Amino acid sequence: MSRALAVRYLANASPALCRSLGAPPGLPALGLFTADSDDAAYIALDAATKAAEVEAAYGQSFYAGAANATTPNAGEVLCVLAARTPGAVKSGMEAALGALERLDFQEVRGVPYLAHTVSSVGTFLAKEAGVAPGTALAYLIAPPLEGMYALDAALKASDTVLQKFYGPPSPTNFGGGLLAGTQSACEAACAAFAQAVGEVAARPDGR
Repeated sequence: MSRALAVRYLANASPALCRSLGAPPGLPALGLFTADSDDAAYIALDAATKAAEVEAAYGQSFYAGAANATTPNAGEVLCVLAARTPGAVKSGMEAALGALERLDFQEVRGVPYLAHTVSSVGTFLAKEAGVAPGTALAYLIAPPLEGMYALDAALKASDTVLQKFYGPPSPTNFGGGLLAGTQSACEAACAAFAQAVGEVAARPDGR
């Protein structure tokens, strides 16, 4: 299970801070959270945009990853939701935190990876992938070599399109991509990705 590490609300944030964090004009209520997984947090941010009148104003990964976080509550990412009212931003935050608790990286032979189908994306992932809201996406992430090898397997095994490529090294030293297609195609991509990661984990020397 992925976890939020710190959560705070700003009912009426300063205009300068709102602008700096990318909050659109007229959305002064902010909700901030850090989490131990950046990719899970981005999926959670997207879930918030589907559940409440909020926008994902900010999401940035930190360097090195959660295991090497600089402080106890820093984790791997800072995310910011923006809304017109404090009530709306709280509703969005509750949706994000609920989604975060349902997400987690899998692990095979000590190799962590994420292969998750978002059946209908909200505005955050839609913008990230360059697709329309409501599109199905396969969110695929793994360590560098595993991620590239498994991404190839996912694309070959499914009728999907690579909409966003996360080339290593990322801030957290992982790689992968966002694949668009039907929900069943995205699920096929996730299954192929997971299988390929497991193959590398079992035989890293390729023999």
